[in-house]
Amino acid sequence: MKNIEMIKEIQQKLGIEVDGLAGPQTWSAIYTHILKKKLPVSPTDQVDERSERVIATLQPEVQIYARALIHKAEEVGIDIKVISGLRTYAEQDKLYAQGRTENIKGGIVTNAKGGQSNHNFGIAFDIGVFEGKEYLEDSPKYKAVGALGMQLGLEWGGNWKTIVDQPHFQLRPLWAKDLSEKEMLAALRERKDKDQAIYT
Repeated sequence: MKNIEMIKEIQQKLGIEVDGLAGPQTWSAIYTHILKKKLPVSPTDQVDERSERVIATLQPEVQIYARALIHKAEEVGIDIKVISGLRTYAEQDKLYAQGRTENIKGGIVTNAKGGQSNHNFGIAFDIGVFEGKEYLEDSPKYKAVGALGMQLGLEWGGNWKTIVDQPHFQLRPLWAKDLSEKEMLAALRERKDKDQAIYT
């Protein structure tokens, strides 16, 4: 039996979402089932106030992953905060203009216009690495957090080929697992226009 099939079978028996990914919900359910008690730190446990304000803008399915990533980073001594979540199309267009029509120091920050970013649908978030109160724009710790995020089942912007975006994480819906990024974004826009759920 392949690992994905085994994970799906376990998820089905535990009565949780069956996606074949051993993410925080799956590990929490396994831990609870075996030890008959909850995880000492649950992925649903609230994190710092700043991150919580941003996490609240994300799809409920993504919120648990954002919190779990903060907890996992904390376990290895890395302090991160979620600093960007849902963006409106207008906010995305403003970011797209940076380094193009708006002459802002730092140059181009995104290739995505409004409706072309996963942030526009609440399925993506950006993190910042901190040392005390100091935000680290560049640090090898981003790669470590990227590895932790991928272990959770998140896609990491550090693996991108065009604009490498190490602070970026996103949770691809199951229905989009075989779609290209462009196809998924088209489907997400359609779902948003029709006021349909993102993850079902």
